[in-house]
Amino acid sequence: MSSPPRGEPPRAARDHDARAGARDQFTAQLEPVVRAAVQAVGFDLELLDVQPAGRRRLVRVVVDSDDGVGLDEVAEASRAVSAALDDRDDLLAGPYTLEVTSPGVDRPLTRPRHWRRARSRLVAVRLADGGQLTGRVGEADEEGVVLLVDGALRRLAYQDVARATVEIEFRQPAAADLALLGGGTASQRPGDAGEDGAEGAPDTVDEEESR
Repeated sequence: MSSPPRGEPPRAARDHDARAGARDQFTAQLEPVVRAAVQAVGFDLELLDVQPAGRRRLVRVVVDSDDGVGLDEVAEASRAVSAALDDRDDLLAGPYTLEVTSPGVDRPLTRPRHWRRARSRLVAVRLADGGQLTGRVGEADEEGVVLLVDGALRRLAYQDVARATVEIEFRQPAAADLALLGGGTASQRPGDAGEDGAEGAPDTVDEEESR
C-alpha cells in the first residue's frame, strides 16, 4: 500500500473534510429558508445544524425570542419550518427528522440580544485577558453590558468577553440587587426554574418527515 505524499493528510482525513465541507454548504443553502420561516412567526433563528442520521438527515433548529420560548412557541416554529421545507423539497431530497428546540440555559451569550434577554440573570464571564467574574446583568446595548459585580455596577464591553453563560439559580435575586440594576423584577422566561427546580431545560418538538 502506497503512503500519501509527505505533507498530504491521509485519505480518511481528506474524506472527512470533504463531507464536512459538503454539509456546511448544504446548511448554508438551507439557512435562508429556515430563517425566513422562523422570523415570519416572530422568532429568531439561533442555530441551524444538519447532520446525517442513518438514511435520513437530522435537521436541528434552535429558536428564541425576547419573551422566551416555551412548548407552544416551539410547536408553532416547528410547523412553520416544516411547511417551508415541504415547499423546498428540492433542498431536502429525501427523508429527514426535524427537531425544533429552545436554547438551553448553558447557551453562551454571544450576541447583544442574548444579553438583553438575560437581564437580571446571574452570569459567569471569562474575560479575554484570562480573568473571570460573576455578575448580574443590567442594561445591555450593541457595544456592551452593565453588570452588578460584588455590589458595584461595572460596564463591560463585549469585545472584552471571551465566554459568558447564565448561571442556574433556584431563588429570585435580592430586591436590593434589582434596584441597583434599575428596579423591576427578575424576568421569568419559559424554561426558568419553577417549583420543581428544573431550570434551563430546552423545550423540544420533533417531527419526522418521510419522502
